[in-house]
Amino acid sequence: MEESGGRSRRDKEQKLARERALVILRVRSGAMTANQGAQELGVSRKTYYEWEERALKAMALALENRVAGRPSVSMDEEKEGLRKRVRELEKKLDLAEKTLEVKELLAAYEDFRDKGSKKNRGIGKKR
Repeated sequence: MEESGGRSRRDKEQKLARERALVILRVRSGAMTANQGAQELGVSRKTYYEWEERALKAMALALENRVAGRPSVSMDEEKEGLRKRVRELEKKLDLAEKTLEVKELLAAYEDFRDKGSKKNRGIGKKR
């Protein structure tokens, strides 16, 4: 019994939302003024404009291009935050490993260069 009561309430809310949307579209198309729309909805003009703004933002969001396929499973904020942090730390680790690799290569190059310059010192000297 309670489920049908909940469903009935949801149906009423949806019907009310559709009526509001219809009035907003009629105002936006010039078929009526904002004052008339507010009066028909039984709200102030200020409230009408707030609803209109929310409706237009929601419509624009709903019409954005989306990735095809089934939407990903939503995760809680904590898990998503932790995953983001792991990605950041993995990037930092990768950068640190590459930096260490470059330092080791530079050290090896300097050793090689120093050994080569010691050998070459004797070449230019007179005996």
